[in-house]
Amino acid sequence: MKIKNILISQNPPADFDKSPYAELKRKYSINIDFYKFFRVEALTSREFREEKINILDHTAVVFSSKNTVDYFFSLLKDLRVELPEDTKYICTTDATAFYLQNYIQFRKRKVFFNKNNDPKGLYDLILKNQDCKFLIPCGSDMPATGLATFCDEHNIAYTQAVIFKNVPANLKDEVDISKYDMIIFFSPSGIQSLKQNFPDFEQGEVAFGVLGDAAAKAVTDAGFTLHVKAPTKEAPSITAAMDVFLKEYATRRR
Repeated sequence: MKIKNILISQNPPADFDKSPYAELKRKYSINIDFYKFFRVEALTSREFREEKINILDHTAVVFSSKNTVDYFFSLLKDLRVELPEDTKYICTTDATAFYLQNYIQFRKRKVFFNKNNDPKGLYDLILKNQDCKFLIPCGSDMPATGLATFCDEHNIAYTQAVIFKNVPANLKDEVDISKYDMIIFFSPSGIQSLKQNFPDFEQGEVAFGVLGDAAAKAVTDAGFTLHVKAPTKEAPSITAAMDVFLKEYATRRR
C-alpha cells in the first residue's frame, strides 16, 4: 500500500496553507483534495412533529455548535414556539454560548458554557443543573451518544431531538474516486454517500481513515477495512493520526 492521493470528505479549511493538512502535504509530497460528501438540511416542522417531542416539556437546551443553534431557532419559528424566559442553555464551547446572543438576551443566570473544552466540563455543567429536563438537538446520524450515556448513568431526564439531516451530495460527476489511495471520513453520512454515489466501489488497497467512533462503526458495518482512527491518546486529531500512518505508507517523504 502506497499513499499519494488523499481525498478528505469535507470542505477545505479556510486557510489551507496554515492548516495541518498543508504540513502533511509538504512533509510527504502527497496530493490532498477536499470534497464535502453530503449537505446538511434542516428538518421541516412536519418532519419534526413526527418525533412527537414537546419542546416546552424541557427546561434546558444543550447546544453543540453554532449550526445547531441556527437550526433549532429556525425550527422554533416554524413551529411558532417561544421558549420561556427561565429556560437554561448549556453550550459545549464559549463561542457557541456567545453566538446565542443572535437569538436570546445573554444572561449569566441562564447561559452556561464548557470552559474546559472536554467532555468532563460539559458533564459537570449537566450535574450542576441536574434538576432540569434537557433537550439535546442533534443531527440524524450524529446523536449525542456520550452525553446520553452520562445522563442515563446519573438518572438525568433528557430527550434527543433530531433537527437536521445529512443528505448525500452528488459526487458521481465531480469526483474521480478511482484515483485516490486514501479517503478520510468524518461521519456515517460520508460512508452512506460513498455507497450511494459509487455502488460498485471496491476498497481494495484504498486506506480508510475516520474521525470519531460513529464514523468508525459505519466503515466496519459497511464491510470496509479501517486503517486510521482518531482521536486516540497518541493521535488526538485526524491529521496527527494521518501523520503516523503516512510515515510508513506515503510514496515519498522529505
